[in-house]
Amino acid sequence: MVDLLKSFFGKKEEGMVATETAEQPLSDAEPLHVTDESFEDLVLSAELPVMVDFWAPWCGPCRMVAPIVEELAQAYDGRAVIAKMNTDENPRTPSRYGIMGIPTLILFKGGQEVDRVVGFAPRKALEERLKAAMNGGH
Repeated sequence: MVDLLKSFFGKKEEGMVATETAEQPLSDAEPLHVTDESFEDLVLSAELPVMVDFWAPWCGPCRMVAPIVEELAQAYDGRAVIAKMNTDENPRTPSRYGIMGIPTLILFKGGQEVDRVVGFAPRKALEERLKAAMNGGH
């Protein structure tokens, strides 16, 4: 039993090296919270590509995508901006972009929309689209 527990928890034994299996975040960055008032300055005028998660607190799929958005903010800190906008508190910007359902994630580059994902998507799919925007195309 002790050996079994040691194997699960990576207990360091003489001659053995414990390995950590959990991937460590690259930074402690969090998604940037934007509003109707700050959208132009923080998203459209940004030098880096920006992924904006349009969400609301009552939205189940939004709650499912939230941890992925947080992970992307950490993983791409300094290379892209990951932002969130609460559509209940900020109705003008979602209306301007014709957002009819949430979550909607829009990628902006150079102040222009370059990609859009409506509904829940797994991290891999969002990351591929973010990388495509970072590399100049879609």
